[in-house]
Amino acid sequence: MAVYTPVSDDELEAFLAAYDIGEVTSFSGIAEGVENSNFLVRTTEGTFILTLYEKRVNPDELPFFIGLMDHLARKGLSVPRPVPARDGETLRNLNDRPAAIVSFVNGVWHRRIQPAYCRSLGANMAEMHAAGLDFALTRRNNLSVGGWRPLLESCALPENPIYHGLHNELNQELLFLEANWPSHLPSGTIHADLFPDNVFFLKEQVSGFIDFYFACTDILVYDLAICLNAWCFEVDGGFNITKAQNLVTGYHGVRPCSVAEREALPILARGAALRFLLTRLYDWMNTPADALVKPKDPMEYLAKLRFHRGVASPSAYGL
Repeated sequence: MAVYTPVSDDELEAFLAAYDIGEVTSFSGIAEGVENSNFLVRTTEGTFILTLYEKRVNPDELPFFIGLMDHLARKGLSVPRPVPARDGETLRNLNDRPAAIVSFVNGVWHRRIQPAYCRSLGANMAEMHAAGLDFALTRRNNLSVGGWRPLLESCALPENPIYHGLHNELNQELLFLEANWPSHLPSGTIHADLFPDNVFFLKEQVSGFIDFYFACTDILVYDLAICLNAWCFEVDGGFNITKAQNLVTGYHGVRPCSVAEREALPILARGAALRFLLTRLYDWMNTPADALVKPKDPMEYLAKLRFHRGVASPSAYGL
């Protein structure tokens, strides 16, 4: 469930009175997503998404996210475009939450990933990276290598004898990544959360990217490493090199990767696996049993981390 802050019909009407988007014809909560409260709003002028930003989102960072979506939309990419109110503001308040209206992106997200989807994803990701190179704002990636040790320590694994082995393994992995993380690769604005449910398709072609609330300034091909983890493993845990080859080929065809970028992919993929393992582990250890959102299994990413640890060269990803 992803409606944490309800909105009544009267509250919606009062909020939308500041906009020129027509009269409301339907209004409903959106069940998917875990960070914010989202609503589908249909009006006589079109279809929109109303988002109320919950406490896990830093309000000071919202201008970056909103500005990035507007920048990419102006460059012709299919992303949710913030809709300004009549006073020109795209961020307002609703029920004591920062709130925004954005345009609706057509398409569906695929639960059964095919290699062709990965090729289109790679190409569209590269186009997004190119379009974001002249975006003026920056945001530090708080969930990159510098933030992983505090995250690991906050899971308090040593206090539980069951997790001693896991803590030792993750600590050794983190020591390696802290010592070997690349620092001179091309950087820019990345999405940092391009999981299948954040990528919409019409048939085999990407029709849009959504949910930019982890976007940040970081190594460009780190986005590619995240997608190797999110798109190229099967349900049984096996790595699908055909999907990986389509992903990296699609990306490289639009934005050719340097030798240094290609050689860094195994380490970046290990880091991406550790990042999602740690955030899932933190949620697993700290989410109350009666919470609305069920935490995801962190052990899925332990298996992925171990796979990447055994990769000797980028050829394992189809390069």
